Amino acid sequence: MEILMSIVVGALFMAGTYLVLTKNIIRVIIGTAMLSHGAHLLLLTMAGLKTGAPPLLGLEAPNYTDPLPQALILTAIVISFGVTSLFLVLGYRAYQVTGTDSTDRLRGSDSYD
Repeated sequence: MEILMSIVVGALFMAGTYLVLTKNIIRVIIGTAMLSHGAHLLLLTMAGLKTGAPPLLGLEAPNYTDPLPQALILTAIVISFGVTSLFLVLGYRAYQVTGTDSTDRLRGSDSYD
């Protein structure tokens, strides 16, 4: 299962990097979201995909699942949702002011390839 998750993380990082390097603001925003999802899956995979009982008092189980990586990932998901929302609002406002979503035109470059 870890191999499959590693392949998915690699694919998310690859697609996210590709989208961040494009000239369209919406694609850049989607790329940053994909990179953050890849980082979440990477943290979960590196913590170990194991099954076990919840760490509750009075429960007699041979092995427990560590809740710390899941709590860290939940916090990271909330933060990345806020960052993505901020990027979307900034991109929409930039489109309203300039009338374009191309980073070359926003920069003032004359090359519109």
